[in-house]
Amino acid sequence: MDYEMIVGLEVHAELKTKTKIYCGCKNEFGAEVNTNCCPICTGMPGTLPTLNEKVVEYAIKMGHATNCSINRICKQDRKNYFYPDLPKAYQISQFDIPLCEHGYLDCIVNENGDTKRIGITRIHIEEDAGKLIHDDSFAGSLVDFNRCGVPLIEIVSEPDIRSVVEAKAYLDTIKSILQYIDVSDCKMQEGSIRCDVNVSVHKPGEPFGTRVEMKNVNSFSGACRAIEYEANRQIEILEQGGEITQETRRWDDMKGCNFLLRSKEDAQDYRYFPEPDLLTIVVEQETVDRLKAELPELPNKKIKRYMEEYGLPHFDSNLLVENIATDRFFEQCIALGVCPPKAIANWLLGDVTRILHEKNIEITETSLTPKKLTDMIALITKGTISNTAGKTVLEEIIFSDKLPEDVVQEKGLAQVSDSSVLEEIAKSVLAANAKAVEDYKGGKTNVIGFLVGQCMRQSKGQGNPAVLKEIILKLIAAE
Repeated sequence: MDYEMIVGLEVHAELKTKTKIYCGCKNEFGAEVNTNCCPICTGMPGTLPTLNEKVVEYAIKMGHATNCSINRICKQDRKNYFYPDLPKAYQISQFDIPLCEHGYLDCIVNENGDTKRIGITRIHIEEDAGKLIHDDSFAGSLVDFNRCGVPLIEIVSEPDIRSVVEAKAYLDTIKSILQYIDVSDCKMQEGSIRCDVNVSVHKPGEPFGTRVEMKNVNSFSGACRAIEYEANRQIEILEQGGEITQETRRWDDMKGCNFLLRSKEDAQDYRYFPEPDLLTIVVEQETVDRLKAELPELPNKKIKRYMEEYGLPHFDSNLLVENIATDRFFEQCIALGVCPPKAIANWLLGDVTRILHEKNIEITETSLTPKKLTDMIALITKGTISNTAGKTVLEEIIFSDKLPEDVVQEKGLAQVSDSSVLEEIAKSVLAANAKAVEDYKGGKTNVIGFLVGQCMRQSKGQGNPAVLKEIILKLIAAE
């Protein structure tokens, strides 16, 4: 009998506030070690924290975006544990009354746009710990406290995930929402979004198995590999008659396996109690309503709309939505009403994206505007220039103030559609490629593309390929 995997995910996202959660230190990545810290975030005796109001607002926004109920009155708690990068020996978090709870996400799980509803248990605010630095150039470990006190939200899912595909869809959805509502930059390479993975297996119809947790997995692809590995590890143990013990393991993505870290703690092991140095959090209903009204169209709804309204495939819609700058550009192009959405998407996801990747820049760092791009596409649609000439035009207008029509005139890219001129080119090509003509007559119809290509080459890319194809077929039929 096959086993079913049960997966729950805890996503930790650093919020992009200007300052930390309980002090005025800068919240920024990459500063010199131990320069963005103070007596408060390093836990010096006698210091008192002050809650950053923006942290609460950002968490509520994420709560709204994930269909959570908002607890307007809640508190913060001390979570006690000992670790070298936690100078206070406790973390200020939330225990029994989180800011947001009882939500859900409808995640798109396949190319057809089918969704899977995954419950959100809670979203709470807490502070990040510091960072341990290990290096072969020195003995032991050093601690950088710059990350201490950086604001986090922890998004805890229900154990509703049943496959790696669903896990990836859920994680991608969480990440894109965080970026669209502009509360986290989600830069995995900087550790600003991480996840803990909980996995258990059981045979259908039997009670859930014992779960095992893997901490701080720092990439979504790594999380998927970790889930698959852990499920297989547990199945192998059970098949051999063993038992799964509740524990925390460390995922090593380089080695593709995990290792025992410690036996799993339960809530009582953290000795939670209300944080005595911070007041009760009280949020006015007016603020809760305002934050909900500020939400933009969320990624999954946008993907579905692109598929239904514009006829874009899921793959294209998802690629557009993944990059906020490109997506906004796409929407601005659509608003101009100059050319079809599919043509705009093809150019943005094709040649424009290729150029951006080559230069390692965003579309906002170029001279390309929605009007310039749509005017260029319109020239192709009208038959003024060929698709190949369009690539040349794009290379010119993307980093300059030139307009598409100016480039066409300057470089002589206007497409030739004069039948008499093109017929002479076609006759010349057919005479030089007698074997291809015979192959076509013999049933190899795909050689027509070769013949059109030869005509395009002879016309230096200026021949209208549709007109050329029509002429070639007419000339062959007349032989």
